[in-house]
Amino acid sequence: MKKLLRRPDVQAATGLSRSGLYALIAKNAFPRPVPLTENGRSVAWDADAVEHWITSRIEAGQRG
Repeated sequence: MKKLLRRPDVQAATGLSRSGLYALIAKNAFPRPVPLTENGRSVAWDADAVEHWITSRIEAGQRG
């Protein structure tokens, strides 16, 4: 079953601040949130996509 994470959970998992999170999204360097409502005011992130991003950061750190 797919799981969605709200912003505070994403921040806790990644260590990113709110502004840092949205800055990476603007640079297409972090997964975009999924709208939960038609007006788009309520969003969440795909937990698998966030986990993949975390894994890629760990691997990049180990290589570099």
